[in-house]
Amino acid sequence: MLRKRWRVISFVTLVVIALAAGVTMATTKMYAASTQFFVSTSGGDNVSALQQGNAFTQARVKSYSQLLESPKVLDPVIADLGLDLTAEQLATKVTSVIPVDTVIIDVTVTDTSAEQAARIAGSIARTFPETIEKIEQVQSRDPSPVKVTVTKGASVEPGPISPKPVRNISLGLVLGLLLGFGVALLRDLLDTSIRGERDLELVTDTTVVGGIGYDSDATAHPLIVQIDPRSQRAESFRSVRTNLQFIDVANPPKSIVVTSSVPEEGKSTTTANLALSIAETGQRVVVIEGDLRRPRLLDYLGLEGAVGLTDVLIGRVKVGDVLQPVGTSGVEVLGSGPVPPNPSELLGSSPMAELVRELESRYDYVLIDAPPLLPVTDAAVLSTVVDGALIVVGAGIVTKEQLGHAIAALDAVNGQVLGLIMNRVQAKDHASAYGSYRYHYLSHSDTRRSSRRAANAARARGEADAESRVETPVPAQAP
Repeated sequence: MLRKRWRVISFVTLVVIALAAGVTMATTKMYAASTQFFVSTSGGDNVSALQQGNAFTQARVKSYSQLLESPKVLDPVIADLGLDLTAEQLATKVTSVIPVDTVIIDVTVTDTSAEQAARIAGSIARTFPETIEKIEQVQSRDPSPVKVTVTKGASVEPGPISPKPVRNISLGLVLGLLLGFGVALLRDLLDTSIRGERDLELVTDTTVVGGIGYDSDATAHPLIVQIDPRSQRAESFRSVRTNLQFIDVANPPKSIVVTSSVPEEGKSTTTANLALSIAETGQRVVVIEGDLRRPRLLDYLGLEGAVGLTDVLIGRVKVGDVLQPVGTSGVEVLGSGPVPPNPSELLGSSPMAELVRELESRYDYVLIDAPPLLPVTDAAVLSTVVDGALIVVGAGIVTKEQLGHAIAALDAVNGQVLGLIMNRVQAKDHASAYGSYRYHYLSHSDTRRSSRRAANAARARGEADAESRVETPVPAQAP
């Protein structure tokens, strides 16, 4: 899941980090100034009196901490600095902390201005001891039993205390990874499309006879086995050919329907390249364009399709008269011919079965390019007159449910599924699932240059041999 969804995880993580950075930049900088007080009381001349005085002081410190945010303490500060604030507003800027088991009060003042925070902290350091002394005086002539001493004058932090960019970005990274992983997991659970062989295992235990890598140029140049025979995709078709020969060694299939679950999975290009790959081994192959609704095979092969299968089935022409060779590849093609009004009935007729038997006697392989299984029943009907069916599975196009229904459609008519061909497999999935062995690629210009160099070298060797034969003296033979 991480390998498939790493883009989603990365995108969500970057978005959250960007939001964290934006919030950090938009947040107003806050500065802090601090001061510290020590609260003491008059001691006694014995241990018991000292303990009582310490307990009294700790109890008083808690009250003093609350007084720091009261108008009794803050009003003098406002008057001292001439602030345009109320005591309640100033209280939001002042916080006090009492360390455990101490009589120390740490006071922190925050403000958008470091200078202003220092002025407020300095004013509190001056007015707070005086305020406490007045509060603790029971009578005007009696001294206060409590003394508040400033142990740390007002000091400003060297930089803003908030926002903290490093902390915010780090939290954004962690939160983004967690959120991205959650989104990827949700998408993986909701995504029912088939993208690799692991997804096929969740649908069926049918044999996977091979995987064909994705090529965005496949529609423009479908015959990859002819155009670029050394490419990895061409080698993938040869692997399918080899695996097909070992599906049933005792009774190898001769007539095969090539179909798919839904349109656009690449069944026609797969049929054409598979036929060319089989013909490379010297076997005789005939391809029937059995898609009588949206025929495309002849367009890919660049052949004429005015007369074809439908004419043969109605007895208008003989099959031998309409077969067309594909260059010098050894593959012959029977086009679809005119589109009939009843394709399913025509493909399931006895003339179609007789045609397949006739071609089986003349060729080593009979491949039929059939329509998809789910939209129409043509491929299911054809599966009853051939030895088996190959289902092309377009990665990222067909869903698990659709493939399951397609296989069920063949099972319903007792059609044999010979195997599945994974098509349009992404490079990372193709390499991990089916292995990768790359050929050294030679372009057409490189091939021509190599041929010219080889010819020049051979010509030079021939001339050198001729010169040596002329210049080398022939020893006279003894009489």
